[in-house]
Amino acid sequence: MPTLQLSGGPGCVHYLPDAPADAPVRLFAPEPRGVGASEGGTHDIARALADLEEIRRANGIEDWAVVGHSFGADLALAYAVERPRSIRGVIGACGTGVQHDRDWSAAYHARKDDDPSRVDIEYSPEVHRSLLTSWRSWIKEPSLLRRLSRLTVPVSFLVAGQDIRPSWPVEQLAQLIPGATLTALPDVPHDFWHSHPEVWTEQVSLASQF
Repeated sequence: MPTLQLSGGPGCVHYLPDAPADAPVRLFAPEPRGVGASEGGTHDIARALADLEEIRRANGIEDWAVVGHSFGADLALAYAVERPRSIRGVIGACGTGVQHDRDWSAAYHARKDDDPSRVDIEYSPEVHRSLLTSWRSWIKEPSLLRRLSRLTVPVSFLVAGQDIRPSWPVEQLAQLIPGATLTALPDVPHDFWHSHPEVWTEQVSLASQF
């Protein structure tokens, strides 16, 4: 099963691990535009999604599963909304949902410096700013909630029980999107791809079921 893996940030280098040789998925893990060794500079959500489509077509893939972590989960959801025919299913782990909420941000920042699971990852501040600005514009589109409520792409949400980020936005999405599932992983932190790689690998392998 061809599977696209999207790291978070936005603007981070690709940090998610490769799948084991016996995993039932064939992972594609592109470096985002303007980050690390990837050229292109600052860009918006539309450009980011167009890049993913170019990668899909260049590899002769009709459709693929998409697994995203953190902002990568948010981008995967946007991909499903904007390009549903390209995607068999989405696994979104530890996303932030379609919100720009003061209470959510305050709760996150109050605990940010004490997060024991935090992993330092190289990123581009310029790409981070441009994508975050574009994301906050995209989630304000008047038709977005209606489009989400009619989404036909299968979506599985994962929330980490030890994540310092409030999970209510993801829980709301799981109720809004038809057939969406929500799985709580009680004993892992936000960066469980790093702290509990076996749990991450197990969840990524589920993409083969789409």
